[in-house]
Amino acid sequence: MTSDNAPGGTRLRLIKKDALGPDPSPTPGMTRSHAITADGLTSGTVSVAPGVMSGWHHHGTHETSIYVLRGILHMESAGGAFDAREGDFIHVPAGAVHRESNPGSAPNLAVFTRAGSGTVTVNVEVPPRR
Repeated sequence: MTSDNAPGGTRLRLIKKDALGPDPSPTPGMTRSHAITADGLTSGTVSVAPGVMSGWHHHGTHETSIYVLRGILHMESAGGAFDAREGDFIHVPAGAVHRESNPGSAPNLAVFTRAGSGTVTVNVEVPPRR
């Protein structure tokens, strides 16, 4: 879908689920697909298979919002851990080192949106100690 009457010549875009692109900086243990990559904004989907734990990572200067669509998404950071379930939102502050896992019996699925600049994903060995 496009809109020819948008101010400044901008057009609305429809990104079909089969048109999502691969993550340019993947993290082991998770599958991210990018739907929108614009100046200062990245959005897409993320999934972790049952019993799998991702590698430790952070998202640089990007603030991240995650909405869990399906399953359980276990989040762990140096500050603690929690389980997010269908319908829950997660806020990951810029620079927060974390990892995701899936304690469920089926793949989980979430939608993420990031706002910021610079490198979107930085994989690290272990979280810094507080």
